[in-house]
Amino acid sequence: MISGALAFLLQTLGNLFVIAVLLRFMMQLFRVPFRNPFAEFIVVITDFAVKPLRRLVPGLFGLDWACILLALLVETAVVVAIYWLNGYPFALAGSAVWSVMLGLGVVRLLSLTVYLIIGLTLVRAVLSWVNANTPLVPVVYALSEPFLQPLRRIIPMISNVDLTPLVLFILCQLVLMVPILAMERALLAAL
Repeated sequence: MISGALAFLLQTLGNLFVIAVLLRFMMQLFRVPFRNPFAEFIVVITDFAVKPLRRLVPGLFGLDWACILLALLVETAVVVAIYWLNGYPFALAGSAVWSVMLGLGVVRLLSLTVYLIIGLTLVRAVLSWVNANTPLVPVVYALSEPFLQPLRRIIPMISNVDLTPLVLFILCQLVLMVPILAMERALLAAL
């Protein structure tokens, strides 16, 4: 019972931190202005881990590899900790288990990224209906637009209704159901 609660707490806190790091990476990737209360919040809560890692992992091709590495390390650590809390016999498993744990970390990071895209699109849709004057709007619009814009070229508006968020939801769910789930099952079978 305690191990289940600890696993839940660890996964929740770890995933929230990974989401913050992924948001920071995406804000840099999509050139979102950082002079915004929400963007400043993301930078402040991730600076303690990203800045030291940047000394070891330089940016390349305009990408902040320190953020990606940090997100992967944290997600892998969460996976390992949850398996350890559930009593997985790491001592008996051998050295191949660590590559499987790293693979599960990658799969969970991809899954979390897809869920982040779904969440950003959902927040964008709700903000467009409710209040477009919050400090969150420029960040959410800038982060979701690169995923919605290609779909807008294909899917026309119907009676001034933009169906691209719905199509993006469906595509994201398909990505979660087919390739990501298949990768996770293959890795779990290797345990």
